[in-house]
Amino acid sequence: MKARANSVVAVLGMHRSGTSALAGCLEEAGVHLGEVRSANRANPRGNRENRDIIALHKALLRRNGGAWDRPPEQVTWNLVARWRRDRIIRRFARHPVWGFKDPRALLCLEGWLDALPGLHCVGIFRHPLLVARSLERRNGFPLERGLALWLAYNRHLVHHHERMGFPLLSFDDDGRVFLDKVKQVVAGLDLGLDPEKISFFDPDFRHELEEECLSLPVECAELHKDLLSRAL
Repeated sequence: MKARANSVVAVLGMHRSGTSALAGCLEEAGVHLGEVRSANRANPRGNRENRDIIALHKALLRRNGGAWDRPPEQVTWNLVARWRRDRIIRRFARHPVWGFKDPRALLCLEGWLDALPGLHCVGIFRHPLLVARSLERRNGFPLERGLALWLAYNRHLVHHHERMGFPLLSFDDDGRVFLDKVKQVVAGLDLGLDPEKISFFDPDFRHELEEECLSLPVECAELHKDLLSRAL
C-alpha cells in the first residue's frame, strides 16, 4: 500500500528499554530516521537517535529545570523550542514516512503533538530491574535511582497510552515472539512499510532477568503489571 504523505512515527519508551532495537526495526521497514548513531559504547548497533532531536530535547528539559535523569514535573515548549521543532519537521518533509526515537520524547511529547496531531506512536517497556541494572552498569546509578527513573518515565508512557491507545510492546518477550509482534505493529501502522525487511533485532544483545532479582518496590511492580496488561 502506498504511504500517505509525510507520516511520522515516534518510538516511546524509557532509556535501556529496547527503544533502539525497535527504532532499528522501524528503520529497516522503511521509516526514515535521518542521520543517526549506528554504533556506540553502550549499544553495539547504535542508539538510532537523531542528533538535532536529541539536542532539542536536552535544551527543552534544561530550560524546564531538569534533564533526562531528573525529569521535570512538567515541560513547557517555549518559542525557541517550537522554532527548532518546526525546522526539523521541514527538513524531513520530503520523506513520505519519517520518525524519531529518544526516550526524552516521553517527557516532551506534547510539543510534538501540537505540530503533528497525526503522529503515530509505538511504545515499548522493559522489566524495571533490568532497566535499573543497565543504568547501574552504564551510568553508575544505584538501583534505587534507576527504579525511580523507570517509574517516572513509565508513568508518562501509561499516561500517553491511555490518551492515544498506540501499540505497546514488552522488550522482555521471547526473541521470536518480540520480532513477530514488531512486524505485526509495522503492518498495522498501514504506512506502506515492509515488515519482512526487518532483521535488526538480535536477542543475544539483551540481558535476561535472573530469578533472584524478582523482588520489586510495590509501585514499580503495580505499574509493570499494568503495562503488561496493555501490551500486545
